Amino acid sequence: MGDSNTQIPEYGKSFNLFRYNSPTIQIVLIGLVCFCCPGMFNALSGMGGGGQVNSTASNNALTALYTTFAVFGILGGGIYNILGPHLTLFAGCSTYVLYAGSFLYYNHYQHQFFAITAGAILGIGAGLLWAAQGAIMTSYPPENRKGTYISLFWSIFNMGGVIGGLIPFILNYNRGDAPATVNDGTYIGFMAFMSAGAVLSLTILPASKVVRDDGTRCTHMVYSNVTTESYEILKLFYNWKMLLIVPAAWSSNFFYTYQFNHVNKPQFNLRTRGFNNVFYWGAQMLGSVAIGYVMDFSFKSRRKRGVVGICVVALLASGIWGGALANQIKRDLGVIMDFKDSGSRYAGPFVLYFSFGLLDSMFQSMVYWVIGALANDSEILSRYAGFYKGVQSAGAAVAWQIDNHKVSGMGQLIVNWVLTSVSYPLLLVLVVLAVKEDNKGEEEQAKQVAPSSVENGSVR
Repeated sequence: MGDSNTQIPEYGKSFNLFRYNSPTIQIVLIGLVCFCCPGMFNALSGMGGGGQVNSTASNNALTALYTTFAVFGILGGGIYNILGPHLTLFAGCSTYVLYAGSFLYYNHYQHQFFAITAGAILGIGAGLLWAAQGAIMTSYPPENRKGTYISLFWSIFNMGGVIGGLIPFILNYNRGDAPATVNDGTYIGFMAFMSAGAVLSLTILPASKVVRDDGTRCTHMVYSNVTTESYEILKLFYNWKMLLIVPAAWSSNFFYTYQFNHVNKPQFNLRTRGFNNVFYWGAQMLGSVAIGYVMDFSFKSRRKRGVVGICVVALLASGIWGGALANQIKRDLGVIMDFKDSGSRYAGPFVLYFSFGLLDSMFQSMVYWVIGALANDSEILSRYAGFYKGVQSAGAAVAWQIDNHKVSGMGQLIVNWVLTSVSYPLLLVLVVLAVKEDNKGEEEQAKQVAPSSVENGSVR
């Protein structure tokens, strides 16, 4: 197949935005898959405690989830290169249905074992799904529009959180102010969406069949093998570019525990938490569009755009975490607010939670843009994305157990603020040293085959 930047013949080109093998349609499809699966998972987690009064079962399930996710996130890029998108995504999506079903079971029997086991299985599936998603989102678009395509994906994906937030809001609207678990219909609604996502994942094309509007393909890879992928994944652990991303990756899901269990869950009743989540995930759509514009259109130089984008997110984050500190200090413990009845007291915590959604999407879109700027080839970027998700999930596993051990909200806030603040200067160093105006040098390097892959007959 040759180099990923090799032009296909003129008769093979098509500039139709809606052709099935275009990057645009493929990004929309992977966005819809994530709308149905992790989008609904986010809505479930965003209610705090998985929709249960007691967060223990959810925290333990999420710890198991992110522990296995940490391993399979790193391995996921290699698995994707071997199996391709259909098997990788379908296997990953199917595990989300099991996880939601475990909480339906828990609603009736209060046994943690099923939820924890389902969480561990979902960690495996999520590692596969997000490694595949990362490869698709960062490698399919043209290099000068990666921020735009990332924001397109992020908007579609987070619409799942918006719809998912409406499900518990509507189904639990009249259940009063007393602490309560969500009803069975909420979990069944999540499972229906997740099942649809698993089926939809079969529509995603492999990178070798996707053609950009300039006629280039997204990878030079024909197939890979276990030996090659094992060798390439091990190399990531002493790749200086990946090491500079570690603090950003670790912190990028670490803050969910604080936001869900110490901002949304303890301050609001059940229907208001669902209402808040509609705006939390809606804010993610706005944030991804805003940072996508900065990363793609603010300056002609790609390196300068990266530097400006990181600085914008860093300044915004400082303001939002400062607001979180003020909220943590002044909030009334034990006071549960309702969006209709609490008046002006509701406004401050609501705006804070909305801002957290804005910051989350801008932070993660920024990191994905940086990863995408390091290469163009799907084979390389699947490993980079897998490494990012693996480290991210290890951080999340630690965060959920920190909360399970009753670490105070103030302590968690400070740790989150410090972790995210440390990541910005390291990302700036990475952009200045590693981001080029194009990735031709990286693509040439990618052609060099590891000795083990030649011995095993890999065609690269």
